[in-house]
Amino acid sequence: MTIQTFELKNEYIALCDLIKNLGISHSGGAAKLMVAEGLVEVDGTLESRKTAKIRAGMVVKVLGEEIHVVAAP
Repeated sequence: MTIQTFELKNEYIALCDLIKNLGISHSGGAAKLMVAEGLVEVDGTLESRKTAKIRAGMVVKVLGEEIHVVAAP
């Protein structure tokens, strides 16, 4: 499993936007499909909300990637 860190510049980012911005999916639509197909976990729980608010301190897992979300300095 590959571990990445994502610096959050705002209060939160939508789950599908996070997946798209990191290049795990080639488009927002593909990211939404990944969530709908049950391929995404947030903090160890399967997440079905495409626009779930991802905040600093959360961990997202998708397709062998583990993303640690941290607040930007």
